[in-house]
Amino acid sequence: MNMFRTLTDKIFVAPQIAIADVADAREAGVTLIINNRPDDESTDQTPGASIEAAARAAGIDYVAIPVTHAGFAEWQVSAMADAIEKADGKILAYCRSGTRSTLLWALARASQGEHPAVLAEQAADAGYDLTPITSMMDMLRGRSS
Repeated sequence: MNMFRTLTDKIFVAPQIAIADVADAREAGVTLIINNRPDDESTDQTPGASIEAAARAAGIDYVAIPVTHAGFAEWQVSAMADAIEKADGKILAYCRSGTRSTLLWALARASQGEHPAVLAEQAADAGYDLTPITSMMDMLRGRSS
């Protein structure tokens, strides 16, 4: 469980998880796992289909919203916001290091009107820096007003 970092009381982020980590997620109350890592990004990653099968076997929902190093698209922000809104429990989002998951979470929350400064503080408490997306958060928050 020590690899899961807390963003909020409902959202955890993590670097690449393994099948064994699904049980830890369930024990932590996770009801949805969000995979933000594209398959075949690295030879040492556990395939998304394997994580999905383990999650479903454990009674945990699963969604893949892959993010490449090319950046974020509007559909990814919308999909993340939708997944967060529909989840009825805690969420674990993961990628290679947890950074893309954290950045996408922040963009999704900003698109729902949350203040970028609050999001930045929550991310910093978990060890992540939102500076690269500050202007994007401001723009998305402005759209939701």
